[in-house]
Amino acid sequence: MLKHPVLSELPPGLSTLSAHWGWLLFRGIAAVAFGILAFVWPDLTLASLVVVWGAYAVVDGAFALVYGIGGAGRRRWMYVLVGLTGIVAGLAALFWPSIAIVAFMMIVGYWALIAGICEIIYAIQYRRAQAHPWLVGLSGFLSVVIGLVIVMFFYPDGVISVAWLAGGYAIAYGILMTCAAAQLRRFQRRLTA
Repeated sequence: MLKHPVLSELPPGLSTLSAHWGWLLFRGIAAVAFGILAFVWPDLTLASLVVVWGAYAVVDGAFALVYGIGGAGRRRWMYVLVGLTGIVAGLAALFWPSIAIVAFMMIVGYWALIAGICEIIYAIQYRRAQAHPWLVGLSGFLSVVIGLVIVMFFYPDGVISVAWLAGGYAIAYGILMTCAAAQLRRFQRRLTA
């Protein structure tokens, strides 16, 4: 069994953030749901895919924003940035669903890149905690890789390839966020015990 760090040695704000494990769980479930929709209905029109993704990004951004505002310490700015980026990208997709596929993919790519960088920074700052940082860091790395692939190299041939890329990313990201939430919940239980 792993030896747990003394509470005084934990990074500041982790106990407060662990109380908000439900926000990460919801983000994970929403991501998996979007990913499943993208695989189940890959023949959605591009406008429909943009609207579904836009709704997901707004909801995810809102929960990240609430999580960041409710957190303690100076590290909450990362989730505020992730939340604002998600809301802006989602609203852009919702209000302009007829944008070209390249513009849509650029929005998704830059959103994934910014969210991933913020999650990697978060994981590095909380690396001493044995609660969840490696999962957040791994999901951040996944986001950065997908963001870079989209922004630099991805020129899709059709809606199905967009749906599969977005769906696969969302499912993997959602699973990692759900696992991070579960670890934070276990950490919260240890704190209250």
